[in-house]
Amino acid sequence: MAIAKAERLMNLALCLLGTRRPLSKRELRGSIEAYMEAGSDDSFNRMFERDKDDLRELGLVIETVENLDGETGYLARRDSNRLPPITLDAEEAAALGLAAKVWQQARLAGAASGALQKLRAAGMPEAEDAYDTQHSALEPRIPVHEAAFEPLMLACRDRRPVTFEYRKASAARPEPRQVEPWTLECWRGHWYLAGWDRDRKAERVFRLSRITGKVRSRAGAFTAPVPDVVTVRETVETWAGETATRSARIRLRSGSGYPLRARATSVREAGEGWDELEIPYGHGLDAWLVEFGPDVVVLEPEDLRADVVDRLRAVAKG
Repeated sequence: MAIAKAERLMNLALCLLGTRRPLSKRELRGSIEAYMEAGSDDSFNRMFERDKDDLRELGLVIETVENLDGETGYLARRDSNRLPPITLDAEEAAALGLAAKVWQQARLAGAASGALQKLRAAGMPEAEDAYDTQHSALEPRIPVHEAAFEPLMLACRDRRPVTFEYRKASAARPEPRQVEPWTLECWRGHWYLAGWDRDRKAERVFRLSRITGKVRSRAGAFTAPVPDVVTVRETVETWAGETATRSARIRLRSGSGYPLRARATSVREAGEGWDELEIPYGHGLDAWLVEFGPDVVVLEPEDLRADVVDRLRAVAKG
């Protein structure tokens, strides 16, 4: 149904943009197949009014004109619907180039590359050497290795509920989840999905690398309101352990756990091949520490130590 409506809106927009004189409802109905099949006049009128409102909401300027016979006609003048020229300076062009390079591993790579080509053909300046990363030792990339990324990105965009199998850090086997996806966030090299978990009736965050099998779309509308972008990002950071409220003291095997070392506020040698670290402690740290296995020992606080031990025992039980 969504595809049929999109096609109908496109046909209506083309008719209104392509005419030199106002077209009446009767003429539009005879030109667009979906309107011919609408059935009664009332059904057609309701469909046409909804489509006209949708196009105006999308930004198309539609004029209503009454001819000499008193019949109402519609048209969309090209000069009223033409975007102003895009002008970019060298720094803005460089920023767009860097943004395009970020998505080289994702589905957006083709769209980003094509957009740059069109902008350059329209006269966008090339990037300055200082911003050019072609021969640089550093390349801006956001890694997208998870197969779940693309279907979840589309589901977030289209506001479609999804189902998938998810394995928690403390569980040996995955379990089904029904989720209304809100947004995807990249944090410390890992992708997370924030959304509404229908079974738990609460907002949840899922790490994409723990999604197993296929992500499947489900019909129907969202049942919970979608928060604004800022709130969702804060949720991702909190559940991923970014928001720290306390400090934890851990022992870390020498030469291991570089992500933990990068986050540590202090590091000192503890002897016998171990270092002692102070790291910020927030929600989700226990799940992160479990990933380092025997290379990490939690010293304090006691509740964090207990959570890590419980998770390790659950994994050991299988």
